[in-house]
Amino acid sequence: MAVPARLDPLLRQFDFARKRLVDRMAGPAVDSGNGTEVAVGPMGDAEHLWEPGPGCWSVRRHADGPGPGAALLTGAGGWGRDATPPPHPTPPPFTTIAWRLSHLGEMLALRADHTCGSRSLTRDDYESSGDATAAVAAFGTAADAWRATLLSVDDTALDTVGFSAYPYGSDPEDPFLETVWWVNQELLHHGAEIALLRDLYRLRGASG
Repeated sequence: MAVPARLDPLLRQFDFARKRLVDRMAGPAVDSGNGTEVAVGPMGDAEHLWEPGPGCWSVRRHADGPGPGAALLTGAGGWGRDATPPPHPTPPPFTTIAWRLSHLGEMLALRADHTCGSRSLTRDDYESSGDATAAVAAFGTAADAWRATLLSVDDTALDTVGFSAYPYGSDPEDPFLETVWWVNQELLHHGAEIALLRDLYRLRGASG
């Protein structure tokens, strides 16, 4: 199926943002933004879970319970992501790379399922991980699922309100094209946050 003209730039933006984020986390190099490559070492577990200040939300073992200010850990398996029932805390807690990456992977996997899958997955079905390599791989699997969903839609689907039935956003009230745009901005802004946290981790303890 040909990619609809309106979807094509958003698909290319998604591909670019995804590659840049994965390169930034896994290395060995990342595009600096001007076409040159900068060497980047792979993210380790300590960095993945690094809490730069008190009260951070992260991904934690279910056996250890939620972190400060969180009421529960969402997700299947041995690990879960700090969360509370709505409404969300104000101001929002600072979140680790692990939290942000888990959020992105869950969002992509569940939106794919609620668009062209079983439409049944919940946040309690997504498996988070404290292992950096596994978390990056899980994000890649979720991104593949979302990309396959985008490649399966036509112009009619782009205009269909509620084509995505993802229950944790406004998807049921939005035309699908707006959902695609929203997913891209989530990937772009959380990807930038993860990149900044990698820089801060590298500079931690440095005297100025």
